[in-house]
Amino acid sequence: MSQTIYLAEDDPTIVNVVKKQLVQWGYQATSPGDFQKIAQEVQESVPDLVIMDIALPYYNGFYWTQEIRKFSEVPIIFLSSADDQMNQVLAMNMGADDFMAKPFDLTILLAKIQALLRRSYQYGAGAVSYPLGEFQFFPAENQLKSQTSQLPLSPNESRILLTLLQSRGQIVAKEAIIETLWQNEAFIDNNTLAVNMTRLRKKLASVGLADVIQTVKNKGYLIENEVQS
Repeated sequence: MSQTIYLAEDDPTIVNVVKKQLVQWGYQATSPGDFQKIAQEVQESVPDLVIMDIALPYYNGFYWTQEIRKFSEVPIIFLSSADDQMNQVLAMNMGADDFMAKPFDLTILLAKIQALLRRSYQYGAGAVSYPLGEFQFFPAENQLKSQTSQLPLSPNESRILLTLLQSRGQIVAKEAIIETLWQNEAFIDNNTLAVNMTRLRKKLASVGLADVIQTVKNKGYLIENEVQS
């Protein structure tokens, strides 16, 4: 079954061109039927990936991403005509996983879609899990589970946590995490890594795992061998 991509874009020319190309690439493509109900449409259709423009009718892409993140960790690629670092960092803060500036090359868009889908749904395949306090981390499912609760993670958050757990007890350099996560894709830098790290730490803190990830100044990040929950 082909994967579905939801294109939240209001420019009819871009919608027609991108949707046609997505179908040629083997994906199913949908776009908003009602720009006031984007989050509801995503929740009901459960796409595999969302392409989100910043400038949209009624509410912007930042707003809709925040709304989607209340119920889903679906991977999101942001589109914007403003190719500046502030919009990129803001997009990451809202929960985006990648960013493309308009005008964009369709072959680059395809490469980003393929990479993000691969990171989101194939990385860490299998039933392998890692203990973390009273939780078990399941990278194939992008979540932590305990006997009484579970914590979903975004694909990027999951990869960060897995990278640190695979080197548990050792300092992992920021550059090593960036390379592991995004394989030198141009979108990533220390600022966007910091945003993802902050989001992951907040989620861990919400289930009693605050301070699990330690910052080692000028060196990187560390998860100790023993973690108290």
